[in-house]
Amino acid sequence: QVQFVESGGTLVSAGGSLRLSCSAPGVILDDYAVGWFRQAPGKEREGVSCSSASDSSTYYGDSVKGRFTISRNNAKNTVYLQMSNLKPDDTAVYYCAADLKRRHCVGPPLRHEYAYWGQGTQVTVSS
Repeated sequence: QVQFVESGGTLVSAGGSLRLSCSAPGVILDDYAVGWFRQAPGKEREGVSCSSASDSSTYYGDSVKGRFTISRNNAKNTVYLQMSNLKPDDTAVYYCAADLKRRHCVGPPLRHEYAYWGQGTQVTVSS
């Protein structure tokens, strides 16, 4: 059973920074493309960022480009999403995901491309 675990979400003030973590016990994350998504109340799940296997390429959605950075720590088997200059519109549940058949991203992640998901971590940005 593949299970992804997100952590790091909390309440933060607008303009602040936060780092989310994604781990998957039993899965070598560096072998696969990993995506970050978010879903705000009443909205569709949105692809935020994607990192190809071996961190060979990264992609970002337009709404976060220049503010968010995806990275990997292979020693810890963890993928991070560093978020800076946070805005109230960034408030959402953030999810990480992977498809164990996919190694490369070709753009911001699309929900239907990913088969395995975590439970999500809540990020709330206050104005």
